[in-house]
Amino acid sequence: MGSSPGTSRSKRAHFLRAALPCLVLTALGNAPAAAQSLTPDLFNPTRGGFASPDTLPTRRTAGVPQAPSDTLPTPPDPNADPRKRQQAPAASRSGQTPTNQVPTYGLPAANGASSSGYDSLNRKRQQPKLYPGQPKPKRAGPGSPLPTTKPQPSTLGLPKIAPPPSASANKAPVPAAMAGTVPGQPLRRRLKADDDAFGAVGDYAGSFLIKGGLELSAGYDTNPARLNKPIGSPVYVVAPDLLVASDWERHALVADLRGSFSGYTNNMPATIDGFASPSPVEIDRPDFTGHIDGRLDVDRDLKLTSQLRLRLATDNPGSPNVQAGLQKYPIYASYGTTVGFDQTFNRFQVAAGATVDRTAYTDSKLTDGSIFDNHDRDFNQYGGVGRFSYDLKPGLKPFVEIQGDTRIHDEAADRNGYFRDSNGGYAKVGSSFEFSRILTGEVSVGYSARNYVDPRLSQLAGFLTSGSLIWNASGLTTVKFATDTQIAETTIPGSSGVLVHTYAAEVDHDFRRWLTAVGKFTYGTYDYQNQGRNDKTYSLEGNLIYKLNRNIWVKGTLRHDILDSNQAGSSSQGTVVMVGVRLQN
Repeated sequence: MGSSPGTSRSKRAHFLRAALPCLVLTALGNAPAAAQSLTPDLFNPTRGGFASPDTLPTRRTAGVPQAPSDTLPTPPDPNADPRKRQQAPAASRSGQTPTNQVPTYGLPAANGASSSGYDSLNRKRQQPKLYPGQPKPKRAGPGSPLPTTKPQPSTLGLPKIAPPPSASANKAPVPAAMAGTVPGQPLRRRLKADDDAFGAVGDYAGSFLIKGGLELSAGYDTNPARLNKPIGSPVYVVAPDLLVASDWERHALVADLRGSFSGYTNNMPATIDGFASPSPVEIDRPDFTGHIDGRLDVDRDLKLTSQLRLRLATDNPGSPNVQAGLQKYPIYASYGTTVGFDQTFNRFQVAAGATVDRTAYTDSKLTDGSIFDNHDRDFNQYGGVGRFSYDLKPGLKPFVEIQGDTRIHDEAADRNGYFRDSNGGYAKVGSSFEFSRILTGEVSVGYSARNYVDPRLSQLAGFLTSGSLIWNASGLTTVKFATDTQIAETTIPGSSGVLVHTYAAEVDHDFRRWLTAVGKFTYGTYDYQNQGRNDKTYSLEGNLIYKLNRNIWVKGTLRHDILDSNQAGSSSQGTVVMVGVRLQN
Protein backbone atom coordinates (compact mmCIF):
# COMPACT_ATOMS: atom_id res chain seq x y z
CA MET A 1 0.00 0.00 0.00
CA GLY A 2 1.62 3.29 -1.00
CA SER A 3 2.08 6.31 1.27
CA SER A 4 0.16 9.43 0.84
CA PRO A 5 1.76 12.61 -0.58
CA GLY A 6 1.54 14.41 2.84
CA THR A 7 3.45 11.68 4.59
CA SER A 8 6.35 11.61 2.14
CA ARG A 9 6.80 15.33 2.28
CA SER A 10 7.00 15.21 6.14
CA LYS A 11 9.72 12.53 6.04
CA ARG A 12 11.82 14.56 3.60
CA ALA A 13 11.59 17.63 5.83
CA HIS A 14 12.91 15.70 8.87
CA PHE A 15 15.77 14.33 6.81
CA LEU A 16 16.86 17.75 5.58
CA ARG A 17 16.83 19.10 9.13
CA ALA A 18 19.19 16.34 10.28
CA ALA A 19 21.50 16.51 7.30
CA LEU A 20 22.06 20.26 7.30
CA PRO A 21 24.04 20.40 10.56
CA CYS A 22 26.18 17.45 9.43
CA LEU A 23 27.15 19.30 6.26
CA VAL A 24 28.16 22.37 8.26
CA LEU A 25 30.36 20.31 10.56
CA THR A 26 31.94 18.60 7.59
CA ALA A 27 32.76 21.96 6.01
CA LEU A 28 34.50 23.04 9.16
CA GLY A 29 36.39 19.84 9.52
CA ASN A 30 39.72 21.43 8.46
CA ALA A 31 40.51 22.08 12.29
CA PRO A 32 41.69 19.12 14.37
CA ALA A 33 38.92 17.64 16.50
CA ALA A 34 39.39 16.56 20.18
CA ALA A 35 36.85 14.33 21.85
CA GLN A 36 35.71 15.13 25.50
CA SER A 37 36.83 12.59 28.06
CA LEU A 38 34.24 10.86 30.18
CA THR A 39 34.67 11.83 33.85
CA PRO A 40 32.44 11.47 36.97
CA ASP A 41 31.83 15.25 36.91
CA LEU A 42 29.67 14.87 33.82
CA PHE A 43 27.15 12.99 35.91
CA ASN A 44 27.37 15.30 38.97
CA PRO A 45 23.99 17.10 39.37
CA THR A 46 25.40 19.81 41.66
CA ARG A 47 26.13 23.33 40.53
CA GLY A 48 29.59 23.61 38.95
CA GLY A 49 29.78 19.93 38.13
CA PHE A 50 30.66 20.67 34.45
CA ALA A 51 33.26 23.33 35.36
CA SER A 52 36.67 23.06 36.95
CA PRO A 53 36.77 24.20 40.60
CA ASP A 54 39.54 26.66 39.72
CA THR A 55 37.27 28.50 37.26
CA LEU A 56 34.11 28.63 39.41
CA PRO A 57 32.66 32.14 39.59
CA THR A 58 31.90 31.68 43.30
CA ARG A 59 35.41 30.58 44.15
CA ARG A 60 36.85 32.20 47.29
CA THR A 61 39.28 35.03 46.70
CA ALA A 62 42.97 34.76 47.32
CA GLY A 63 44.20 35.09 50.87
CA VAL A 64 41.37 33.16 52.41
CA PRO A 65 42.37 29.70 53.63
CA GLN A 66 40.67 26.93 51.73
CA ALA A 67 39.04 23.84 53.09
CA PRO A 68 40.55 20.45 52.26
CA SER A 69 37.73 19.90 49.81
CA ASP A 70 36.92 23.03 47.87
CA THR A 71 33.62 21.84 46.63
CA LEU A 72 30.58 23.82 47.70
CA PRO A 73 28.63 22.36 50.63
CA THR A 74 25.29 20.82 50.02
CA PRO A 75 22.42 23.13 50.96
CA PRO A 76 19.93 21.84 53.52
CA ASP A 77 16.87 19.99 52.41
CA PRO A 78 13.87 22.34 52.68
CA ASN A 79 11.58 19.37 53.28
CA ALA A 80 13.56 18.19 56.30
CA ASP A 81 12.22 18.65 59.87
CA PRO A 82 13.79 21.85 61.24
CA ARG A 83 13.63 20.51 64.81
CA LYS A 84 15.97 17.68 63.86
CA ARG A 85 18.34 19.93 61.96
CA GLN A 86 21.67 20.26 63.74
CA GLN A 87 23.05 23.73 63.98
CA ALA A 88 26.53 24.15 62.66
CA PRO A 89 29.16 25.65 64.94
CA ALA A 90 30.10 29.24 64.31
CA ALA A 91 33.09 30.04 62.17
CA SER A 92 36.42 30.24 63.87
CA ARG A 93 38.37 33.43 64.27
CA SER A 94 40.38 32.48 61.18
CA GLY A 95 37.22 32.48 59.09
CA GLN A 96 37.22 28.71 58.51
CA THR A 97 34.08 26.66 58.59
CA PRO A 98 34.28 23.01 59.67
CA THR A 99 34.13 20.49 56.88
CA ASN A 100 30.73 19.31 55.67
CA GLN A 101 28.98 21.95 57.84
CA VAL A 102 26.59 24.62 56.63
CA PRO A 103 27.38 28.16 57.85
CA THR A 104 24.49 29.99 59.57
CA TYR A 105 23.99 33.72 59.73
CA GLY A 106 21.94 35.61 62.40
CA LEU A 107 19.70 33.84 64.96
CA PRO A 108 17.72 30.78 63.93
CA ALA A 109 14.00 30.70 64.55
CA ALA A 110 12.98 30.37 68.23
CA ASN A 111 16.62 30.42 69.33
CA GLY A 112 16.69 30.52 73.17
CA ALA A 113 12.93 31.02 73.48
CA SER A 114 12.42 27.81 75.40
CA SER A 115 13.47 29.45 78.70
CA SER A 116 11.88 32.87 78.31
CA GLY A 117 9.74 34.72 75.80
CA TYR A 118 7.59 33.41 72.98
CA ASP A 119 8.52 30.11 71.40
CA SER A 120 7.25 29.77 67.81
CA LEU A 121 8.12 26.06 67.78
CA ASN A 122 5.81 25.33 70.73
CA ARG A 123 8.53 23.60 72.70
CA LYS A 124 8.22 22.95 76.42
CA ARG A 125 9.68 25.83 78.42
CA GLN A 126 12.66 25.03 80.57
CA GLN A 127 12.13 25.52 84.30
CA PRO A 128 14.82 27.41 86.27
CA LYS A 129 16.92 25.42 88.68
CA LEU A 130 16.47 26.42 92.33
CA TYR A 131 18.90 26.13 95.18
CA PRO A 132 17.90 23.97 98.16
CA GLY A 133 15.53 25.97 100.35
CA GLN A 134 15.06 28.74 97.81
CA PRO A 135 11.40 29.85 97.55
CA LYS A 136 9.69 29.05 94.30
CA PRO A 137 9.10 32.23 92.29
CA LYS A 138 5.54 33.24 91.54
CA ARG A 139 4.48 33.61 87.95
CA ALA A 140 3.46 37.11 86.98
CA GLY A 141 0.50 37.56 84.70
CA PRO A 142 -2.72 39.48 84.24
CA GLY A 143 -4.23 40.25 87.63
CA SER A 144 -1.09 39.39 89.60
CA PRO A 145 -0.30 41.82 92.48
CA LEU A 146 2.61 44.17 92.13
CA PRO A 147 5.83 43.01 93.79
CA THR A 148 6.55 44.55 97.18
CA THR A 149 9.27 47.18 97.33
CA LYS A 150 10.16 46.67 100.99
CA PRO A 151 13.86 45.70 101.21
CA GLN A 152 14.51 42.38 102.89
CA PRO A 153 17.32 41.93 105.43
CA SER A 154 20.51 40.36 104.23
CA THR A 155 20.76 36.63 104.95
CA LEU A 156 23.53 34.11 104.26
CA GLY A 157 25.72 36.88 102.89
CA LEU A 158 23.27 37.68 100.09
CA PRO A 159 22.78 41.39 99.26
CA LYS A 160 19.54 43.19 100.14
CA ILE A 161 16.83 43.35 97.53
CA ALA A 162 16.78 46.82 96.00
CA PRO A 163 13.42 48.50 95.33
CA PRO A 164 12.28 48.69 91.73
CA PRO A 165 13.18 51.82 89.77
CA SER A 166 9.51 52.92 89.76
CA ALA A 167 9.63 53.47 93.53
CA SER A 168 12.09 56.32 93.15
CA ALA A 169 11.27 57.51 89.64
CA ASN A 170 10.45 61.19 89.13
CA LYS A 171 11.30 62.01 92.75
CA ALA A 172 13.82 64.56 93.89
CA PRO A 173 16.66 62.93 95.86
CA VAL A 174 16.64 63.62 99.59
CA PRO A 175 19.97 64.64 101.17
CA ALA A 176 21.45 61.98 103.40
CA ALA A 177 21.57 64.37 106.37
CA MET A 178 17.84 65.05 106.02
CA ALA A 179 16.92 61.42 105.42
CA GLY A 180 18.93 60.35 108.48
CA THR A 181 21.13 57.86 106.61
CA VAL A 182 24.50 59.37 107.51
CA PRO A 183 26.59 56.77 109.39
CA GLY A 184 26.60 57.59 113.10
CA GLN A 185 23.77 60.10 112.85
CA PRO A 186 20.75 59.40 115.12
CA LEU A 187 17.52 58.48 113.39
CA ARG A 188 15.31 61.43 112.48
CA ARG A 189 11.77 61.52 113.85
CA ARG A 190 9.27 61.11 111.05
CA LEU A 191 6.99 64.14 110.73
CA LYS A 192 3.22 63.80 110.90
CA ALA A 193 1.13 64.13 107.80
CA ASP A 194 0.01 67.70 107.21
CA ASP A 195 -3.80 67.70 107.17
CA ASP A 196 -4.04 71.40 106.28
CA ALA A 197 -2.07 72.22 103.15
CA PHE A 198 -2.53 75.95 103.84
CA GLY A 199 -2.09 75.90 107.62
CA ALA A 200 0.56 77.80 109.53
CA VAL A 201 3.91 76.02 109.62
CA GLY A 202 5.39 77.75 112.67
CA ASP A 203 8.98 78.14 113.81
CA TYR A 204 11.08 76.18 116.28
CA ALA A 205 12.75 77.91 119.20
CA GLY A 206 14.82 75.18 120.77
CA SER A 207 12.39 72.32 121.46
CA PHE A 208 9.27 74.53 121.24
CA LEU A 209 7.07 74.95 118.18
CA ILE A 210 5.69 78.49 117.93
CA LYS A 211 2.73 79.46 115.74
CA GLY A 212 1.42 83.01 115.65
CA GLY A 213 -1.22 84.91 113.77
CA LEU A 214 -2.81 88.34 113.45
CA GLU A 215 -6.27 88.92 112.01
CA LEU A 216 -7.28 92.41 110.85
CA SER A 217 -10.84 93.05 109.73
CA ALA A 218 -13.24 95.93 109.26
CA GLY A 219 -16.93 96.28 108.50
CA TYR A 220 -20.23 97.56 109.78
CA ASP A 221 -22.47 96.58 112.73
CA THR A 222 -26.11 97.66 112.56
CA ASN A 223 -26.60 97.45 116.34
CA PRO A 224 -23.32 97.07 118.30
CA ALA A 225 -24.86 98.01 121.66
CA ARG A 226 -27.84 95.63 121.18
CA LEU A 227 -30.40 98.35 121.82
CA ASN A 228 -34.11 97.96 121.28
CA LYS A 229 -33.84 100.76 118.69
CA PRO A 230 -30.75 99.94 116.61
CA ILE A 231 -27.93 102.46 116.20
CA GLY A 232 -25.20 101.33 113.81
CA SER A 233 -21.49 102.02 113.65
CA PRO A 234 -18.45 101.01 111.59
CA VAL A 235 -16.30 98.47 113.41
CA TYR A 236 -12.75 97.15 113.21
CA VAL A 237 -11.30 94.11 114.94
CA VAL A 238 -7.68 93.30 115.79
CA ALA A 239 -7.28 89.66 116.89
CA PRO A 240 -3.81 88.22 117.64
CA ASP A 241 -3.19 84.63 118.70
CA LEU A 242 -0.18 82.62 119.81
CA LEU A 243 0.36 78.87 120.21
CA VAL A 244 3.50 77.43 121.83
CA ALA A 245 3.88 73.66 122.19
CA SER A 246 6.82 71.61 123.44
CA ASP A 247 8.32 68.82 121.35
CA TRP A 248 9.59 66.53 124.10
CA GLU A 249 9.65 62.76 124.32
CA ARG A 250 8.41 63.02 127.92
CA HIS A 251 6.47 65.74 129.73
CA ALA A 252 4.59 68.48 127.90
CA LEU A 253 4.02 72.23 128.02
CA VAL A 254 1.42 74.01 125.86
CA ALA A 255 0.43 77.69 125.83
CA ASP A 256 -2.66 78.83 123.90
CA LEU A 257 -3.28 82.60 123.94
CA ARG A 258 -6.06 84.28 121.90
CA GLY A 259 -7.35 87.82 122.12
CA SER A 260 -9.31 90.47 120.23
CA PHE A 261 -10.20 94.15 120.42
CA SER A 262 -13.40 95.47 118.83
CA GLY A 263 -13.34 99.19 118.17
CA TYR A 264 -16.27 101.33 117.02
CA THR A 265 -15.88 104.75 115.40
CA ASN A 266 -19.32 106.00 116.49
CA ASN A 267 -20.37 106.64 120.07
CA MET A 268 -23.78 105.78 121.46
CA PRO A 269 -26.06 108.53 122.87
CA ALA A 270 -25.87 109.14 126.63
CA THR A 271 -29.66 109.39 126.99
CA ILE A 272 -32.57 107.79 125.14
CA ASP A 273 -36.07 109.30 125.45
CA GLY A 274 -34.90 111.41 128.38
CA PHE A 275 -33.52 108.48 130.40
CA ALA A 276 -29.96 107.25 130.90
CA SER A 277 -29.00 104.91 128.11
CA PRO A 278 -28.64 101.22 129.03
CA SER A 279 -25.58 101.22 126.80
CA PRO A 280 -22.23 102.92 127.44
CA VAL A 281 -21.24 105.84 125.27
CA GLU A 282 -17.97 104.17 124.30
CA ILE A 283 -18.67 100.58 123.35
CA ASP A 284 -15.13 99.38 122.58
CA ARG A 285 -14.64 95.92 124.04
CA PRO A 286 -11.50 93.80 124.64
CA ASP A 287 -11.61 90.01 124.91
CA PHE A 288 -8.79 87.63 125.83
CA THR A 289 -8.68 83.92 126.64
CA GLY A 290 -5.45 82.12 127.46
CA HIS A 291 -4.22 79.07 129.30
CA ILE A 292 -0.92 77.30 129.87
CA ASP A 293 -1.04 73.55 130.47
CA GLY A 294 1.81 71.48 131.88
CA ARG A 295 2.31 67.74 132.39
CA LEU A 296 5.09 66.01 134.32
CA ASP A 297 5.47 62.28 133.58
CA VAL A 298 6.60 60.69 136.85
CA ASP A 299 6.37 57.19 135.37
CA ARG A 300 4.27 55.30 132.86
CA ASP A 301 1.11 55.40 134.98
CA LEU A 302 1.48 58.56 137.08
CA LYS A 303 1.41 62.10 135.70
CA LEU A 304 1.30 65.44 137.49
CA THR A 305 -0.82 68.09 135.75
CA SER A 306 -1.23 71.84 136.15
CA GLN A 307 -2.88 74.77 134.39
CA LEU A 308 -2.71 78.54 134.49
CA ARG A 309 -5.66 80.39 132.92
CA LEU A 310 -6.80 83.96 132.30
CA ARG A 311 -10.00 85.46 130.91
CA LEU A 312 -10.26 89.19 130.23
CA ALA A 313 -13.62 90.53 128.98
CA THR A 314 -16.68 92.72 129.66
CA ASP A 315 -20.35 92.07 130.22
CA ASN A 316 -22.24 91.16 127.07
CA PRO A 317 -24.10 94.01 125.34
CA GLY A 318 -27.76 93.91 126.29
CA SER A 319 -27.11 92.13 129.61
CA PRO A 320 -29.09 93.42 132.65
CA ASN A 321 -25.80 93.44 134.60
CA VAL A 322 -24.69 96.48 132.57
CA GLN A 323 -25.33 99.68 134.53
CA ALA A 324 -27.19 102.58 132.94
CA GLY A 325 -25.32 105.82 132.27
CA LEU A 326 -21.87 104.27 131.76
CA GLN A 327 -19.12 106.01 129.85
CA LYS A 328 -17.57 102.65 128.85
CA TYR A 329 -17.77 99.01 129.81
CA PRO A 330 -16.00 97.94 133.02
CA ILE A 331 -13.48 95.17 132.40
CA TYR A 332 -13.24 92.06 134.53
CA ALA A 333 -10.40 89.55 134.82
CA SER A 334 -10.85 85.93 135.88
CA TYR A 335 -7.63 84.05 136.52
CA GLY A 336 -6.65 80.94 138.41
CA THR A 337 -4.77 77.65 138.50
CA THR A 338 -5.36 73.92 138.80
CA VAL A 339 -2.86 71.45 140.26
CA GLY A 340 -3.57 67.73 140.15
CA PHE A 341 -2.53 64.24 139.13
CA ASP A 342 -3.54 61.51 136.70
CA GLN A 343 -3.10 57.91 137.83
CA THR A 344 -3.78 54.84 135.68
CA PHE A 345 -4.54 51.38 137.10
CA ASN A 346 -4.60 49.11 134.06
CA ARG A 347 -7.89 50.19 132.41
CA PHE A 348 -9.10 52.27 135.35
CA GLN A 349 -8.02 55.92 135.48
CA VAL A 350 -8.31 58.47 138.29
CA ALA A 351 -7.73 62.20 137.74
CA ALA A 352 -8.12 64.82 140.46
CA GLY A 353 -7.11 68.43 141.02
CA ALA A 354 -7.44 71.42 143.30
CA THR A 355 -8.60 74.74 141.80
CA VAL A 356 -8.11 78.33 142.89
CA ASP A 357 -9.67 81.21 140.92
CA ARG A 358 -10.28 84.92 141.37
CA THR A 359 -12.61 87.31 139.56
CA ALA A 360 -12.08 91.08 139.81
CA TYR A 361 -13.83 94.06 138.13
CA THR A 362 -12.52 97.49 137.36
CA ASP A 363 -14.45 100.55 138.57
CA SER A 364 -17.23 101.93 136.38
CA LYS A 365 -16.89 105.41 134.92
CA LEU A 366 -20.24 107.18 134.54
CA THR A 367 -21.20 109.81 131.97
CA ASP A 368 -21.35 112.51 134.64
CA GLY A 369 -17.66 111.91 135.44
CA SER A 370 -18.20 110.02 138.71
CA ILE A 371 -16.69 106.62 139.56
CA PHE A 372 -18.70 103.66 140.78
CA ASP A 373 -17.01 100.94 142.87
CA ASN A 374 -17.44 97.35 141.64
CA HIS A 375 -15.53 95.58 144.39
CA ASP A 376 -18.72 93.96 145.62
CA ARG A 377 -18.57 91.78 142.48
CA ASP A 378 -15.04 90.56 143.24
CA PHE A 379 -14.77 87.07 144.71
CA ASN A 380 -12.42 84.12 145.18
CA GLN A 381 -13.36 80.54 144.37
CA TYR A 382 -11.77 77.45 145.91
CA GLY A 383 -12.67 73.95 144.84
CA GLY A 384 -11.71 70.54 143.65
CA VAL A 385 -12.65 68.19 140.85
CA GLY A 386 -12.34 64.44 140.44
CA ARG A 387 -12.86 62.21 137.45
CA PHE A 388 -13.06 58.42 137.33
CA SER A 389 -12.98 56.69 133.96
CA TYR A 390 -12.71 53.15 132.64
CA ASP A 391 -11.35 52.15 129.26
CA LEU A 392 -14.20 49.82 128.32
CA LYS A 393 -12.83 49.10 124.86
CA PRO A 394 -10.77 50.96 122.28
CA GLY A 395 -12.64 54.10 121.35
CA LEU A 396 -15.10 54.01 124.27
CA LYS A 397 -14.23 55.40 127.72
CA PRO A 398 -17.14 56.14 130.11
CA PHE A 399 -16.49 58.40 133.10
CA VAL A 400 -18.01 60.01 136.19
CA GLU A 401 -17.01 63.53 137.20
CA ILE A 402 -17.72 65.36 140.46
CA GLN A 403 -16.88 68.99 141.27
CA GLY A 404 -17.40 71.20 144.33
CA ASP A 405 -16.41 74.78 145.18
CA THR A 406 -17.05 77.69 147.46
CA ARG A 407 -17.21 81.41 146.52
CA ILE A 408 -16.19 84.13 148.96
CA HIS A 409 -16.76 87.78 147.98
CA ASP A 410 -14.47 90.61 149.02
CA GLU A 411 -17.47 92.42 150.46
CA ALA A 412 -20.01 90.42 152.45
CA ALA A 413 -22.99 92.39 151.07
CA ASP A 414 -23.37 93.62 147.53
CA ARG A 415 -24.69 97.04 146.39
CA ASN A 416 -28.25 95.91 147.08
CA GLY A 417 -27.54 94.41 150.52
CA TYR A 418 -27.54 90.72 149.55
CA PHE A 419 -24.98 88.26 150.92
CA ARG A 420 -23.80 86.37 147.86
CA ASP A 421 -21.25 83.95 149.30
CA SER A 422 -22.21 80.44 148.19
CA ASN A 423 -21.30 76.76 147.91
CA GLY A 424 -22.02 74.63 144.90
CA GLY A 425 -20.92 72.01 142.46
CA TYR A 426 -22.07 69.46 139.92
CA ALA A 427 -22.05 65.75 139.13
CA LYS A 428 -22.19 64.35 135.62
CA VAL A 429 -21.89 61.06 133.78
CA GLY A 430 -20.64 60.69 130.23
CA SER A 431 -18.22 59.06 127.90
CA SER A 432 -15.46 59.94 125.49
CA PHE A 433 -15.46 57.96 122.28
CA GLU A 434 -13.83 57.57 118.89
CA PHE A 435 -15.54 55.58 116.14
CA SER A 436 -13.19 54.87 113.22
CA ARG A 437 -11.88 58.45 113.48
CA ILE A 438 -15.13 59.58 111.86
CA LEU A 439 -16.98 60.55 115.04
CA THR A 440 -14.91 61.64 118.04
CA GLY A 441 -15.64 63.67 121.14
CA GLU A 442 -17.14 63.62 124.60
CA VAL A 443 -20.73 63.91 125.86
CA SER A 444 -22.03 64.10 129.43
CA VAL A 445 -25.19 64.97 131.33
CA GLY A 446 -25.65 65.80 135.00
CA TYR A 447 -27.05 68.13 137.61
CA SER A 448 -25.68 71.40 139.00
CA ALA A 449 -26.73 73.31 142.13
CA ARG A 450 -25.61 76.29 144.24
CA ASN A 451 -26.71 77.37 147.73
CA TYR A 452 -26.30 80.94 149.03
CA VAL A 453 -25.60 82.24 152.50
CA ASP A 454 -28.41 84.79 152.29
CA PRO A 455 -31.72 83.04 153.03
CA ARG A 456 -33.48 85.47 150.70
CA LEU A 457 -31.63 83.89 147.79
CA SER A 458 -33.03 80.49 146.90
CA GLN A 459 -31.04 77.55 145.61
CA LEU A 460 -30.00 77.83 141.98
CA ALA A 461 -30.11 74.39 140.36
CA GLY A 462 -30.68 72.92 136.94
CA PHE A 463 -30.00 70.24 134.38
CA LEU A 464 -26.44 70.22 133.07
CA THR A 465 -25.22 69.28 129.60
CA SER A 466 -21.65 69.33 128.40
CA GLY A 467 -19.98 67.92 125.37
CA SER A 468 -17.98 68.36 122.21
CA LEU A 469 -18.41 66.27 119.05
CA ILE A 470 -16.49 66.25 115.78
CA TRP A 471 -17.93 64.37 112.81
CA ASN A 472 -15.72 63.99 109.74
CA ALA A 473 -18.53 63.55 107.25
CA SER A 474 -16.08 63.38 104.34
CA GLY A 475 -12.57 64.42 103.44
CA LEU A 476 -13.84 67.93 102.73
CA THR A 477 -16.68 68.36 105.25
CA THR A 478 -16.46 68.52 109.05
CA VAL A 479 -19.36 68.97 111.46
CA LYS A 480 -18.78 70.18 115.04
CA PHE A 481 -21.21 70.34 117.95
CA ALA A 482 -20.59 71.78 121.42
CA THR A 483 -22.71 72.40 124.49
CA ASP A 484 -21.96 73.88 127.92
CA THR A 485 -23.72 74.86 131.16
CA GLN A 486 -22.60 77.47 133.68
CA ILE A 487 -23.88 79.21 136.80
CA ALA A 488 -22.98 82.91 136.55
CA GLU A 489 -23.18 85.70 139.08
CA THR A 490 -25.60 88.62 138.70
CA THR A 491 -26.26 92.01 140.31
CA ILE A 492 -30.06 91.95 139.87
CA PRO A 493 -31.72 92.40 143.27
CA GLY A 494 -33.37 89.22 144.55
CA SER A 495 -31.89 86.98 141.86
CA SER A 496 -29.62 84.15 143.01
CA GLY A 497 -27.76 83.93 139.71
CA VAL A 498 -28.02 83.02 136.06
CA LEU A 499 -28.24 79.48 134.71
CA VAL A 500 -26.70 79.61 131.23
CA HIS A 501 -27.07 76.88 128.59
CA THR A 502 -25.22 77.23 125.30
CA TYR A 503 -25.50 75.03 122.21
CA ALA A 504 -23.39 75.55 119.10
CA ALA A 505 -23.16 73.77 115.74
CA GLU A 506 -20.59 74.39 113.02
CA VAL A 507 -20.12 73.02 109.51
CA ASP A 508 -16.83 73.44 107.63
CA HIS A 509 -16.68 72.58 103.95
CA ASP A 510 -13.73 72.89 101.57
CA PHE A 511 -14.80 73.69 98.03
CA ARG A 512 -11.09 73.59 97.31
CA ARG A 513 -8.17 73.20 99.65
CA TRP A 514 -7.72 76.96 99.37
CA LEU A 515 -11.43 77.90 99.57
CA THR A 516 -13.37 77.09 102.75
CA ALA A 517 -16.91 77.92 103.84
CA VAL A 518 -17.83 77.88 107.53
CA GLY A 519 -21.39 78.01 108.85
CA LYS A 520 -22.19 78.47 112.56
CA PHE A 521 -25.38 78.44 114.56
CA THR A 522 -25.48 79.25 118.27
CA TYR A 523 -28.43 79.03 120.63
CA GLY A 524 -28.34 80.08 124.28
CA THR A 525 -30.72 80.46 127.21
CA TYR A 526 -30.28 82.76 130.23
CA ASP A 527 -32.51 81.90 133.18
CA TYR A 528 -32.43 84.57 135.92
CA GLN A 529 -33.45 82.83 139.12
CA ASN A 530 -36.40 84.31 141.08
CA GLN A 531 -36.86 87.10 138.56
CA GLY A 532 -38.98 85.45 135.94
CA ARG A 533 -36.70 86.80 133.25
CA ASN A 534 -35.67 84.46 130.45
CA ASP A 535 -33.48 85.55 127.56
CA LYS A 536 -32.84 83.56 124.42
CA THR A 537 -30.06 84.30 122.01
CA TYR A 538 -29.71 83.20 118.39
CA SER A 539 -26.69 83.73 116.23
CA LEU A 540 -26.34 82.68 112.60
CA GLU A 541 -22.92 83.23 111.02
CA GLY A 542 -21.30 82.46 107.68
CA ASN A 543 -17.63 82.76 106.78
CA LEU A 544 -15.82 82.40 103.47
CA ILE A 545 -12.05 81.95 103.69
CA TYR A 546 -9.76 82.28 100.68
CA LYS A 547 -6.28 80.96 101.43
CA LEU A 548 -3.67 82.63 99.26
CA ASN A 549 -0.85 80.63 100.84
CA ARG A 550 0.22 79.39 104.24
CA ASN A 551 0.84 82.92 105.50
CA ILE A 552 -2.02 85.02 104.08
CA TRP A 553 -5.76 84.31 104.26
CA VAL A 554 -8.64 86.54 103.18
CA LYS A 555 -11.86 86.21 105.17
CA GLY A 556 -15.40 87.49 104.78
CA THR A 557 -18.01 87.31 107.60
CA LEU A 558 -21.76 87.79 107.73
CA ARG A 559 -23.48 87.37 111.12
CA HIS A 560 -26.97 88.05 112.43
CA ASP A 561 -27.64 88.14 116.20
CA ILE A 562 -31.04 88.04 117.91
CA LEU A 563 -31.77 88.65 121.61
CA ASP A 564 -35.29 87.57 122.51
CA SER A 565 -36.28 88.52 126.07
CA ASN A 566 -39.56 88.25 127.93
CA GLN A 567 -38.65 91.55 129.60
CA ALA A 568 -40.30 94.47 127.81
CA GLY A 569 -37.89 96.66 125.83
CA SER A 570 -34.95 94.26 126.21
CA SER A 571 -35.11 92.42 122.86
CA SER A 572 -32.76 93.44 120.05
CA GLN A 573 -31.29 92.39 116.69
CA GLY A 574 -28.12 93.21 114.82
CA THR A 575 -26.24 92.31 111.66
CA VAL A 576 -22.48 92.39 111.22
CA VAL A 577 -20.65 92.43 107.86
CA MET A 578 -16.85 92.26 107.88
CA VAL A 579 -13.95 91.66 105.50
CA GLY A 580 -10.45 91.04 106.73
CA VAL A 581 -7.07 89.42 106.25
CA ARG A 582 -5.20 86.96 108.42
CA LEU A 583 -1.41 86.92 108.64
CA GLN A 584 0.13 83.83 110.21
CA ASN A 585 3.26 81.80 110.47
